[in-house]
Amino acid sequence: MKSKVAIVRAKPETVLDDIYRACELAGMDKALDKSATTILKDNISWHLPMPGANTTPWGLEGIYLALRKMGYDDIVIVENRTVVTIAEKGDKYCKFEPVFKKYNIPVKFNFKPEDMKWIRYEPKGKMLVLDKIFRKRGIYIPDYFIGKNIVHLPTVKTHSYTVTTGAMKNAFGGLLNYKRYATHTYIHETLVDLLTIQKEIHTGVFALMDGTTSGSGPGPRTMTPHQTDLYLASADQVAIDAVAAKIMGFDPMKIKYIYLATQKGLGQGDPSQIEIVGDTELANLNLGYNVGVNLATGVGRLLWHSPLRVFQKLFFHTPLVLIFIWASETYHDKIWWNLKGKKIYEKWLRESPWGQLFAKY
Repeated sequence: MKSKVAIVRAKPETVLDDIYRACELAGMDKALDKSATTILKDNISWHLPMPGANTTPWGLEGIYLALRKMGYDDIVIVENRTVVTIAEKGDKYCKFEPVFKKYNIPVKFNFKPEDMKWIRYEPKGKMLVLDKIFRKRGIYIPDYFIGKNIVHLPTVKTHSYTVTTGAMKNAFGGLLNYKRYATHTYIHETLVDLLTIQKEIHTGVFALMDGTTSGSGPGPRTMTPHQTDLYLASADQVAIDAVAAKIMGFDPMKIKYIYLATQKGLGQGDPSQIEIVGDTELANLNLGYNVGVNLATGVGRLLWHSPLRVFQKLFFHTPLVLIFIWASETYHDKIWWNLKGKKIYEKWLRESPWGQLFAKY
């Protein structure tokens, strides 16, 4: 059987129904275990409300209502923090809080000891890099994730290190905590290892990808947003990333993490082997997106993927790491947002129907 990916057109006035249609077409009710807790893993690429960067409030509301309609009663949000992204700020500025409160959805944080513990995990499947990267300490994951469904809520956007980012990349913050920056040099292989682990620990894995506003450029934060009016859904994390990549204008099998995952049998990244359901003509879009580069991503590429990576231990395993954290925060939150991002956001609020919907939450 071919892997299945649903693509549907979405409109602000019907988006909750559009999300349910995508999930139904993609077989969410068969992909997840109704007797298990379902984790919603939202995507906060930036705690500031950059269009296209983060899970949308209607995406959260739509997937919650779809799950409840299909008979899933035990639903919880799990969020992570990075050194430059603050989950609690994201909940506020990206307008997740009104959804949480409206439906009384529990929210847990994988970085808070009172919510979950990190335990050593021995993968059954062969790892490509994680066992080597964390050779001394071992691989650690949140104990709370084991034996539960997970639904990833990424957006359609480019990424400076992985070309595109979606369902597979969304597991990065949830399953990795301790020094996850150590994986950046081998980020493609890391995403494949994380999918291997997900298939071992979860009772079901599903993804709903928001393409109502998508992003092109040096993502996942400093992008140019575009109104694209669509949603994708699938139980195959590789296939949904492949279809999104193709829509953005990339050859998915030339993107390393998609190719490696396909070769390993974790999903299907070859578009010719993926069944498209729903508004099938949308799969033929070619948005012509590019990754691009800015100051922050340029420095990152030098340190993770150029010969300068020999200095990683000096820069990231000593107090010098604080300089890079400060520099990233200053560049993104203080400089880029104030000079460019805020203007993009305000224009989106005024002119985009999705921005106008956002303002109503």
